[in-house]
Amino acid sequence: MAIRTATAYREGLRDGRRVVYQGKQVDDVTAFGEFTTAIAHSGLAYEIAERHPELAIADDGDGPYTAFYKVPRTAEDIVARGRLIETVSRMGAGTIVLKEVGSDALFALLRALSGQGHDNAVEFYRHCCANDVALAVAKTDVKGDRSLPPHRQADPDLYVRVVDEDADSITVSGAKVHTSFSANADELIVLPTRAMGHDDADWAVSFAIPMDTPGLTLYVSPYLHGEPNGFEHPISSRHKLLESLTVFDNVRVPKARVFLNRQPELAGPLALAFVDYHRFTAVNYKLPVLDLLVGAAIEMAQANGIASAGHVKTKLTELITYAETVRGFADLAALRSISGGNDVQLPDPLAVNMAKYHFAHGFHAATATLIDLAGGLVATGPGGDDWADPQTRRVLAKYFAAAAPAEERLRLIHLIGDICTGQWGGYQSVLATHAEGSLEAEKLQISRAFDPTRARAAVAQVLREAATSDQRDAVGV
Repeated sequence: MAIRTATAYREGLRDGRRVVYQGKQVDDVTAFGEFTTAIAHSGLAYEIAERHPELAIADDGDGPYTAFYKVPRTAEDIVARGRLIETVSRMGAGTIVLKEVGSDALFALLRALSGQGHDNAVEFYRHCCANDVALAVAKTDVKGDRSLPPHRQADPDLYVRVVDEDADSITVSGAKVHTSFSANADELIVLPTRAMGHDDADWAVSFAIPMDTPGLTLYVSPYLHGEPNGFEHPISSRHKLLESLTVFDNVRVPKARVFLNRQPELAGPLALAFVDYHRFTAVNYKLPVLDLLVGAAIEMAQANGIASAGHVKTKLTELITYAETVRGFADLAALRSISGGNDVQLPDPLAVNMAKYHFAHGFHAATATLIDLAGGLVATGPGGDDWADPQTRRVLAKYFAAAAPAEERLRLIHLIGDICTGQWGGYQSVLATHAEGSLEAEKLQISRAFDPTRARAAVAQVLREAATSDQRDAVGV
């Protein structure tokens, strides 16, 4: 077992992986300036072991290892996992860091599989714990025509598929998208994205490979490109993720690293097993974002001198209600967690999907409220270079002072802009709608998870008692 430092993690990324950014190949991700912020941000997944060892280090008797990879066996384990995810997200200003998603995939593999696939998953899990591996997860296929299953697509590579197999390996081709951390992780877990039928067997595949595997190419998105300053971008100047289109061009995978091989009946259960953990991760890493929304609203109302206005109090109360409802559902998902396959605990599917749905459904209204409280300076306010110039600063300090000094107020306004209107805020807005499952996906899981027995029994009891009372009245009892 091992606990790596952030420096060791960074050094381990120098391995010859094929990464393309804005049409050009990146030879060394650690030396490429556009990736510096993202790699430092993901390094928080290792720094937390030094800053919060009571949360971030586990030891089951064989030596210390990262608590992100501690397999949950009890409700208390799920509660502890929630605290760990929230804490590391708070270190990253509400931005998911690194190990959370990979551990979601590990737990899904350990819970949903059986036979040789499960045995391979156990060995890979041990490897990850022993070496403190940084994992990325490629789950979402590019999908092509969404109305068609994999085997009916015009191009068969629109879902990752097995194209060849021998005694020792399989060979895969295709592409996944929205692969967070791919360019700055050590290894990649590939999962199916959906349920599949018999004719989709070639596409029912799951495996893990190192990032420098031949045939694997990562096309990294340029969102948040540039060098934003801390005055205008207090979050996005320090915290960033790398996302990629992840292309497999005849990638050979040793069978010891294959977890699912042409078993379509397991594709859906494995995909859903990942979702059970990933949405719990989602609602816990978003809790610091909700605290930022509420805290910025309170501070902005004070800075603008409007905190005592009735409509402002109403808006703040609505924001608090929204944020604390999400937190309550997140807590409930852990407290009501249940034992799943292979004795791996999972968060309560009903509560966790209600938490994620409530967050996503209310996020855009919450940011609109925050913008309303901040005012138009979110879009038209002066920038960091303005404030850095002494002569300009004197003018700004005079005319932008309110119930708080100008600098305090302007920095707060730019924080709100970063959260709500800038590239980071836009990214969060898209995440709220699509990441960790869409609103429709969450509603579907809520419907599936809800047991109507109690509700139906309540109706039956009332009707039964009413009918009994009617019968008594009819006979004059």
